[in-house]
Amino acid sequence: MTLLGLLILLLAAWHLCRPAPVAITADPARQETAKILLVPLDGRPPCRQFVIDAGRIAGLLVAPPPHELQDYYSQPGDTEGMKQWLSANIGNSQAVILSIDQLLYGGLLTAREKEKTPEERQQLIAFLRQLHNEHPDVPIYAFSILPRQTPQDTIDGYWERRNLLAYSRLKGRQAEGLPVSTEELQKLEESIPAESLARYLAHFEENRLLNEELIQLTKDGVLTQLVLGQDDGEPYTIPNIEKKQLQRYIQEQNLPADKVFLTHGADEIALSLLSLIQNRRAGFKPRVFIQYAAPDMSARIMPYMAVSIDETVKEKIALLGGEETTSAEDADFTLYLSACDKDTGDVTARQTAVHQLLANQQEGIPTALVDLSKHFEANETVLPLLIEADYPLNSLIAYAGWNTTSNAIGTALAQASLYEASRQQTDDRQEMIGLTAANLTFLQSRILEDYFYLKDDIELVNQNLKKAGYHNTADLDLEHNYRWANRMVQTTMQQHVASYKQTKSARTPVKFSTPAGDFSLMMQDLTVELSYPWPRTFEIWLQAAPSFAIPQ
Repeated sequence: MTLLGLLILLLAAWHLCRPAPVAITADPARQETAKILLVPLDGRPPCRQFVIDAGRIAGLLVAPPPHELQDYYSQPGDTEGMKQWLSANIGNSQAVILSIDQLLYGGLLTAREKEKTPEERQQLIAFLRQLHNEHPDVPIYAFSILPRQTPQDTIDGYWERRNLLAYSRLKGRQAEGLPVSTEELQKLEESIPAESLARYLAHFEENRLLNEELIQLTKDGVLTQLVLGQDDGEPYTIPNIEKKQLQRYIQEQNLPADKVFLTHGADEIALSLLSLIQNRRAGFKPRVFIQYAAPDMSARIMPYMAVSIDETVKEKIALLGGEETTSAEDADFTLYLSACDKDTGDVTARQTAVHQLLANQQEGIPTALVDLSKHFEANETVLPLLIEADYPLNSLIAYAGWNTTSNAIGTALAQASLYEASRQQTDDRQEMIGLTAANLTFLQSRILEDYFYLKDDIELVNQNLKKAGYHNTADLDLEHNYRWANRMVQTTMQQHVASYKQTKSARTPVKFSTPAGDFSLMMQDLTVELSYPWPRTFEIWLQAAPSFAIPQ
């Protein structure tokens, strides 16, 4: 036998005799799992499925309402049925995360368009009081969304909508004491039909009155905590006027800062509240070190935001009951933010980010990555460079790259906080391995959706639809192009997954150090199921199913 043949035989024998990796599951399987009721903002995955999946990171069972009660795109949810479901299930739960927009209007989209009478608002207030009186020991964490500046769809004239937005911006600047042209403001008022202007302004007034009533419920102890979220915004608009009015009202009520909280964003609030609930259950107050790819990124105001990245980070940390530290050594984890803008030429900061993230990983610093991009394009993000550099992505404790800054920061902080609370509080090794696998499953879902879909495949699908003559990708035909769009995205995403899961970046085993003991995990395989939950391409329902093993 030749030397080469002998080597081949020895190699084959070694593969046959070496211990096989131990497969593990992403199910913590706790004997006493806390049950959290969830009334989501709407039926989209970020508002519903994300919260359910993230609950597994902390061994929490998040129970949503049946799908038949939930809204579907422009069709509102069954608000009376939702109340009945909530009343029937609150008794055997440990807490409730409650969207006021879902319970009153039937979802976020309906809340943007429909009005409710004072009598209907009072019926909701009375229901919440009764719910608390019947179950005083179950904390209710409620959230309500301030209307965005975009006019209602029922106001559909092009110039009418454009003038309303210009009017809103001028009124916002005027309210901040900034100089505005009174002549221009008067011309805009005269150009907008009186009925449309009245309907636009009444929308904010109705929301303000509703939120004042909710603040009173919080003062009375009916609501354990109230979060008021600001939907898509800008620095100077009418929504900011309402926000300032509510801030003054809160101060007048002498409420503690942790009772009523104002934040920018909407879709991620339920996930933030889930993390807050777990933090309070575990007595965990996350200490977070903030790190930027470039110093000037902290002051940047990204699209659809009314405040800077740094202000958003600070409020999201405060919402979790956490605090910012001055060093990574004093922190539970580091939040790393990259927000590149190709127009300013700062995409070179991505290389800096790669070096810093590699250094964090080598030093064993738990790191959550927020991978923003000004134009929502892959060439402004860090992730592809990390893959090229063989960075072990499963060493990240969170990843988010949503198109809206508040969504991405809120999601990454909530995921990281849930995992760190579990890591520091769990003393059973097998349970900790399961919780870690659950966190990695959530991580891989975010990578596949926020990078591979939102920075690549969505544009491919939209372009193909438009080439075929379908120009409104936000309102697809369920019987025709919706099915075609699903086939397209499933095909192209499967190709991405097949390539990505073979990279060293995805397959490198990662060592985890926990109070319950150290262990390593490696991703052996990765599959994904996905489809469009609503007849539009804006978001997808995606479930990553990675399989992990403990290498021997």
